[in-house]
Amino acid sequence: MERPLTIRHENLNLTATIHYPVNDGGCSEKKMPLVVICHGFIGSRVGVDRLFLLASRELASRGFLVIRFDYAGCGESDGVYGENGLDSMIAQTRAVLDYGLSLDCIDPLRVTLLGHSLGGAVALLTGTKDRRVKSLALWSPVAHPFNDILKIVGRDVYDETIKKGYADYLGYKLKPEFFESLQQHQPFQEAPKFHGDVFIAHGTSDDTIPADYSFLLEKTFWLRGEGRCDKNILFQADHTYSKGAHKRELYQSTFEWLASHEKRQQDWQHWSI
Repeated sequence: MERPLTIRHENLNLTATIHYPVNDGGCSEKKMPLVVICHGFIGSRVGVDRLFLLASRELASRGFLVIRFDYAGCGESDGVYGENGLDSMIAQTRAVLDYGLSLDCIDPLRVTLLGHSLGGAVALLTGTKDRRVKSLALWSPVAHPFNDILKIVGRDVYDETIKKGYADYLGYKLKPEFFESLQQHQPFQEAPKFHGDVFIAHGTSDDTIPADYSFLLEKTFWLRGEGRCDKNILFQADHTYSKGAHKRELYQSTFEWLASHEKRQQDWQHWSI
């Protein structure tokens, strides 16, 4: 079962969709794991070629409660995208976590942020600030927010924001403050502060965000004192996993990792007892 909802953040209404585990019909007495999906730059909770919609339905069929939402100024949410930088996106993500964890049926020890592209960076940065996030699944994650987004929009767009105070990019009004926020965050430097388990997926034919980032990010995570990091590098997959075979491999490897993470958590709880 899935239904739309609105989550309030400051003066904004964030549009979201919640997916309940199949055959559950809502919150039951059984505690369920929560997955919150963070979309990328000027994206939406549906995703390119329904990337997040299909992932959510698959996750729900495996017993997860999933919330996917539109960041301010994207999809059906209120706001102007270019007015909200990374700090705001982190705060919005935490507001969605507030809602998810307010549900009685959610197990607070099984909370995962799943982020794609810039959403991967937002998920990681949120996880370093919010201890309620227990694990991360990062798909084609941005590692250098300013340089990576500048590469996507082009230098001319950035120069225009400096000269005019804003620039039109595909109908989105980007402001200098947006780019300043990108410069203030460095996921590589922040990564060691997250102590939970991490899964990274990346395509070798990603022309938007280099797969090399994920190899370096994996190494950074492994240098931590605690927490595992696993990855899947998908041969010839592009940035949005547009081919059916690549989507299936992405989903399957993510589901298998989540299942193994769940088992490790349960085993650890038994040992702790």
